[in-house]
Amino acid sequence: MASIILKTEKLCKSFSNGGVQQHVIKNLDLEIREGDFTVIMGASGSGKSTLLYALSGMDKPSMGKVLFSDTEIQDYSNDELAIFRRKNCGFVFQSIYLLENQTVLDNVLTGALIAQKNSPALVNKAKELLKKTGLNEEDFQKYPNQLSGGEAQRVGIVRAVINDPKVLFADEPTGQLNSASGVEVLNVITELHKKGQSIVLVTHDLKTALRGTRVLYLRDGGIVGDHVMAPYGQDDEKERRNKLTAFLEEMGW
Repeated sequence: MASIILKTEKLCKSFSNGGVQQHVIKNLDLEIREGDFTVIMGASGSGKSTLLYALSGMDKPSMGKVLFSDTEIQDYSNDELAIFRRKNCGFVFQSIYLLENQTVLDNVLTGALIAQKNSPALVNKAKELLKKTGLNEEDFQKYPNQLSGGEAQRVGIVRAVINDPKVLFADEPTGQLNSASGVEVLNVITELHKKGQSIVLVTHDLKTALRGTRVLYLRDGGIVGDHVMAPYGQDDEKERRNKLTAFLEEMGW
């Protein structure tokens, strides 16, 4: 059995809204194993993105523990968290956040560790990763405004994985894409998982959730459902969809 790469113990996250404390995550215990493709679902306000940000060190919990490869990160300073994320995490967001004044290749290299940025080996690695997403050599010198939404998100994914992160975190990565571009992006993420990439992804979309190997359903800051699936492509597509749909309907989706 694969080792546990992410773990929470009694995780809590609260916000103050007009002097009233809102408890978004409540005493949440969770284990995620290396190589999992974990999908987090739930209604709006259920705590999906809050949980993802706590797991990745993007935000600090109010109480409880977050263990990343057995290392507690909840008490790290902001500077320590920045270094930790750079070394261990990749991020793909709904908004792509490419630098408009930099080419595709330079955007990818800005995601690399500064000490390696001018390494010829790193440049070659970036080019190979871009090619694997379906981009061509002539695309490498384009600027973000010359790309389609799907192309730009594929660049964002390459930027996120250029440093070989232990976990790739994705928050609604197809949320602003049309159907065809969304499938292109999902195919890239699925291929990364097939090669061993651990992934934690937040979505409200059934097509996206079908790519995972585990779907967690959140309600009122707690996990109320846990649905396990075979890696995508290893079972019957229709049956996979029917089982996941039945699970989500049971959860009240």
